[in-house]
Amino acid sequence: MITYITRRLLYFVPLLILVTIISFSILQLRPGNFLTKYRGSPRISEATIEQMSERYGLDEPAYVQYWQWIKGIITDLDFGYSFETQQPVFDLLFKGRVKWTMIIMFSTLLFSWTVGIFIGIYSAVHQYSLADHFFTFFGFLGLSIPNFFLALLLLYFLSVVLNIGPGLGVGGLFSSAYIGKPWSWGKFVNFLWHLWPAIVVMGTARMATVIRQMRGNLLDILGEQYVQTSRSKGLREWKVILKHAVRNAINPLITMLGFELPYLIGGALITSIVLNLPTVERAFYTALLSQDLYVAASGLLFFSFLLLVGNLIADILLAAVDPRIRYD
Repeated sequence: MITYITRRLLYFVPLLILVTIISFSILQLRPGNFLTKYRGSPRISEATIEQMSERYGLDEPAYVQYWQWIKGIITDLDFGYSFETQQPVFDLLFKGRVKWTMIIMFSTLLFSWTVGIFIGIYSAVHQYSLADHFFTFFGFLGLSIPNFFLALLLLYFLSVVLNIGPGLGVGGLFSSAYIGKPWSWGKFVNFLWHLWPAIVVMGTARMATVIRQMRGNLLDILGEQYVQTSRSKGLREWKVILKHAVRNAINPLITMLGFELPYLIGGALITSIVLNLPTVERAFYTALLSQDLYVAASGLLFFSFLLLVGNLIADILLAAVDPRIRYD
């Protein structure tokens, strides 16, 4: 296993370099650049635009811009500067936003998978019961409602129906009274209050998927001969289900776990905009609109890295759950 993990980690480098080349090339295909919006403005002269283009390196060919950017990452962990905010990209994305992004993503992952697996098990064991029909309907509902619409419904319910006042607030990660203040118990509770709508909005669709997958896999496993044999030996029903059936039924879900981080990133983009969350996805979206080249390219690099890490974690968990799987 150690050899396999080491080999996979070594593969990360050429894969990420390939990703940077492709992403940088795609970003360059869009007509114009960051300074295009300033051209034709009577307040900014052409000479000023040329000076800005030279300062940002936008007058260089695309391959020169790419080499300067990737060389800075490799040598100094320098991801370049944001044209829009004049901040280092590392500070803009990874110091200010990545911690909130990871907290939201992993909280959503824990919520959706924990609840989804248990509901899926219960629904399969109680097939065609009232609860099973309810959870099946809930699964279709969760998959059919877009994240942005659910976020808007939740905002309307909290702010209009429940009339949440300015003390708690709706949207963002903190109320205005706690922004910039040191951590305290009150600030932590306020953070949790602002966190749960994002978890519910992003986790509902993923939880519905996990419920359907877990239910279907477990129903297939419960009809297998070895499960019937385990029951005939006098084992308790919960032991037959959890120790024998669930352990095999969960394998396809663990494989699916490797793709959860990209799915959450996609869901977090719209949710971050509606709920005003300071995430990497929102900064990446803003960079795409303004053609802030190095922020957008660094965001794509970060998302690709999460995908590779997610697949590696899924492979390790799959080997831990199923002793038949070995990577040596």
